[in-house]
Amino acid sequence: MDRQVLGLLKPDLSRTFGWSETEYARMAIYFQLAYALGQLGFGSFMNRIGIKSAYALSVIFWSLAAMSHALCRTVGGFCGARLALGLGESGNFPAAIRVVIEWFPPRERSVATGLFNTGSNMGAIFAPVLVPLIVGAFGGWQAAFVMLGCVDLVWLAFWLKLYDAPEKSCHVNPAELAHIHDGVAATAEEKLPWLKVMRYREAWAYFTSCILGPVWWFYGFWLPDFFNKQFHLDLKHFGLPLAFVAMAAALGSIGGGSLSAYFLKRGWPLNRARKTATFICALCTLPVVAAPYVSSPWLAAAFFGLAGAAHQGWSATMYSVVGDIFPKRAVASVVGFGGMLGSFLSMGFFYLVGHVLQGEGTYKTIMLVCGSAYLVAWTLFHIGVPRIKPVVIQ
Repeated sequence: MDRQVLGLLKPDLSRTFGWSETEYARMAIYFQLAYALGQLGFGSFMNRIGIKSAYALSVIFWSLAAMSHALCRTVGGFCGARLALGLGESGNFPAAIRVVIEWFPPRERSVATGLFNTGSNMGAIFAPVLVPLIVGAFGGWQAAFVMLGCVDLVWLAFWLKLYDAPEKSCHVNPAELAHIHDGVAATAEEKLPWLKVMRYREAWAYFTSCILGPVWWFYGFWLPDFFNKQFHLDLKHFGLPLAFVAMAAALGSIGGGSLSAYFLKRGWPLNRARKTATFICALCTLPVVAAPYVSSPWLAAAFFGLAGAAHQGWSATMYSVVGDIFPKRAVASVVGFGGMLGSFLSMGFFYLVGHVLQGEGTYKTIMLVCGSAYLVAWTLFHIGVPRIKPVVIQ
């Protein structure tokens, strides 16, 4: 929810503070810069102090950063708050993917990833509904940042109380531990230095899918503005279409993540199952190209919902592919470096978005890029990894 608040308030805050499109894009760029740099080092940081402590520190930092937005009045102030929020949130996915790798055998990881990834989508469902209510109840936009930032600390208490690695947990018996390790590659426990990961073609093939990061971030930061400009909906009225988009993305996270698992249960080879699932997801993103041309906000929401579901299905599957290919100790580094690349690409894309909107005033060109990016990414990954299999460590 934290990262959703500024986008939801953009139409109102732009009028209040006189932001231009390029100034708002600069705020998004600062978030992505910190998110990129944070992911670059978080894998090593997590390996050094452990998942439990690293994830907890990440959450504390981003909670305080989220609440700090309430103190801002200038573009520079909001840029600083977004910088801090991006740095804190950069630990989320590398840690979460590492937890999935620790707790689930390979054949179940795409489903588990889809389930945890639904959390970010639930935030996108609740935020468009809660933010107008909070602003209306307390009479100020600042309350939305403070109240939703506090929610992070509630989650943190549960994390510290409940999480342990399987080998340390008193709730895991030997049979369950054997199930968790079933099908894990022989090299899974071997430590793989970060720079050594970069030597593998499979890593760079995975990184090509990071061209999709800018598309997903764009949806999160600009969709409220799209509905405001395209259909003249305000904070009180674009909440339901946005919640619908997020609900579809949440269902896609589970359904899309389960798709390759379904194919595997039918006896399909791993390579065919994962690539078929991602190809189907790529096709489902194409309709967003038509979103700027329709007159119904609900039809546009249907296009974005289908694309959001497809993106989450793609992500759940591709995160699992990292575990299919690389040893457990390398997963956080691969995912973190990929996230860093995606964030740097997002910065360039946000710069482009700001100038296109400032110049053209429409989303037509931007949606053309968003709708076609997934098929391009799928093709590049297939060329780089003709067959998904564990890498042989030299």
